Amino acid sequence: MADLSRGDVFLFKPGDNHGTAIVIGIAAPGTVPSVKSGLAVGDRVSMADEPTVLKALLRGAPARRRQRIRSRRQITLQDAYPIRRGARVAGVLAIEVDLVECDRLERKSVIYRRTLDRLRRLVVAGQLRGAAGLTRLNEHDGPMVVTSAGEIVYASAVAEQLYRKAGYTQGLWQQNLANLRTDESVFFKAVDSNSCVEQVIEEGPLTWQKRAIPIFGSGGDRFWSRVLNRIEKHDPLILTVNDVTEESRKERELRIKSAMIQEIHHRVKNNLQTIASLLRLQARRTGSEEVGAMLQETINRILSIAVVHEFLARQESGDVDTREIAQQIIGEVSRSILDPEKHVRFSLDATTVCLPTQQATSVALVINELLHNAVEHAFATKNEGNVTVAIRTTDDQVVLTVADDGEGLPETFSLRTDGSLGLQIVQTLVKDDLKGTFHLVRAGERGARGIVSFPRIGSRLGEALNHHVATPVADGQTHR
Repeated sequence: MADLSRGDVFLFKPGDNHGTAIVIGIAAPGTVPSVKSGLAVGDRVSMADEPTVLKALLRGAPARRRQRIRSRRQITLQDAYPIRRGARVAGVLAIEVDLVECDRLERKSVIYRRTLDRLRRLVVAGQLRGAAGLTRLNEHDGPMVVTSAGEIVYASAVAEQLYRKAGYTQGLWQQNLANLRTDESVFFKAVDSNSCVEQVIEEGPLTWQKRAIPIFGSGGDRFWSRVLNRIEKHDPLILTVNDVTEESRKERELRIKSAMIQEIHHRVKNNLQTIASLLRLQARRTGSEEVGAMLQETINRILSIAVVHEFLARQESGDVDTREIAQQIIGEVSRSILDPEKHVRFSLDATTVCLPTQQATSVALVINELLHNAVEHAFATKNEGNVTVAIRTTDDQVVLTVADDGEGLPETFSLRTDGSLGLQIVQTLVKDDLKGTFHLVRAGERGARGIVSFPRIGSRLGEALNHHVATPVADGQTHR
């Protein structure tokens, strides 16, 4: 309604107090600039604010008024239509159009103006079917009015120009759609279903987006229905046509690029898994348990990166769900390095946090290293316990926590002197890639908790830190 009326549309319901109304819906036009931005959904208005709306609400009859918008020095024409439910006025539909657009409409065909008025009444009566499935119109859409018998009784200059591209140089007026060589199936579908229809159609090298809006029904006004039916022997339809050839070409190119990127991620994932398989073969052949353990740690690091590429290969979005990544890494760690004789339970407590590929890859490696550290050190002499991975967001920060109830930290532990290779990897990733901080603290009487906090890329803090050196990781008796 806003797009075809070329004005702002507001939906009001009666307020709790007599003589007031509440805004419950707003639609700005996509075909022209909006003329009114002062109202918002939930605002309460009175007779002094919106006299046209309140008159229609209280009297139960359409109202019209010219008014000036002081902030923009514009004059608008506002039409208010009462919405009835039986004998009760349940609300008001108000359409406010700039006076310049009103003058342009007055110069258009009387058939188009009558059809647009019938559409408004049909909407107010709640008799327009299928409109929820229509996309928004823009200034490049060309409207036409066609009778239910297929005769074109009005065609805008934009529509004429588009059909001229398809080879119709004689004009469209009084042409019948059935005699055209173009695909007019959207019209026949709308007539058969008495419902709005929209589809994209290929016309040779052109791609058109067409919509059909049938103006069937009484429109809630029996007098006008009888008068208009004497003038117009058939119920009209509004057809709109838009040339979306360039948009469709760009969309196809994007789909091709997206498919190529997904295929690249799939191949990278396969290559990483192949490397991991080769390292497994090497680990089985080595006679040293220490070398085998080192190779297994390397395998898990490779598979942590492969998990990210596997996720990206399944979806078009460039963001990765860290919750799903963490779940897969937990499963891989529990299968590959956990002693079957030990009863260590892993759990994940995470909200859905989507990160770009660069951050997600670093987070995957951090989770892998912290889980390795927990399994290797927290349960060296214990046969059972719990490891929990938690992921949360606070403001612009992402907080990753890996906690265990194992043996805890030594009193004299220092990251600089006692930190393993895995924890050094975590420090480097957090500091250089994630621009965050890493702490390891004691969790009560026993156990430890590794806490990683970093700004998400895309947030204001993340963008600022991305251009500066990260704050060094603090070190001390309670940090690792």
